[in-house]
Amino acid sequence: MRTAPRSVFRASASSVVVAALALVGVQAAAQTATAATKEASSIVACTTANLRLTVAEAARPINHLLLKATNTGTKSCYAYSAPYLRAGADAQAAMTWADESTPQSVVTLKPGQSAYAGILTYSPDGEGGATEKTLGVSLADRNGDATGQEKTLNLPNGGVFFNSVATVTYWQDNAADALAW
Repeated sequence: MRTAPRSVFRASASSVVVAALALVGVQAAAQTATAATKEASSIVACTTANLRLTVAEAARPINHLLLKATNTGTKSCYAYSAPYLRAGADAQAAMTWADESTPQSVVTLKPGQSAYAGILTYSPDGEGGATEKTLGVSLADRNGDATGQEKTLNLPNGGVFFNSVATVTYWQDNAADALAW
C-alpha cells in the first residue's frame, strides 16, 4: 500500500484553508457592496425643503459671499452640481457656474452636515450692475436641472452689489474650498 507523504497532505490542507478564506473574503466584499448600494439608493437629492440655507459676506476674498446649505432632514442627501442663484427679484437668468470648481464627486450631506458655495459678486472687469437685496436659491437634481421651490434669502448689509461677472462655485464640502475660486 502506498501512502502520500505528509508534506503533500499539509499542502492540500493549506490550499483548502486559503480557498475557504478567499471565498469568505469575496462574500464579505459582496455584502459590503450590497450595503453600500442600498445606502446610496436611499439617499435623496438635496432640495430647499430639506436644507437650511444661509448667505453671509466672506471676510476673504473681497467681493465674495458664502452660501451654506445644512441638511435638516432625517436622511442623507446629495448636493448636486451648483446652486441656481438669482441676484435680486428681477433677475431673469441664473448666475454662471464656475466650472473650474467642479469637485471630484458629488457632495453627500448626512443630517446636520453642510455644503458650501462661494459667490463672486463683482469685479472691476465686469459690466453694469446693481445693488440687490435678495438672493433666490434653487438646487440642482442629478441631471443638473433645477428642483423644488426657490428659496429667497436676504443679502447681508441691506444689499450687495452684483455685476456681469457674478459667478457661483459648485458645492464643496468645506468653506475654504468654496472661497478658493
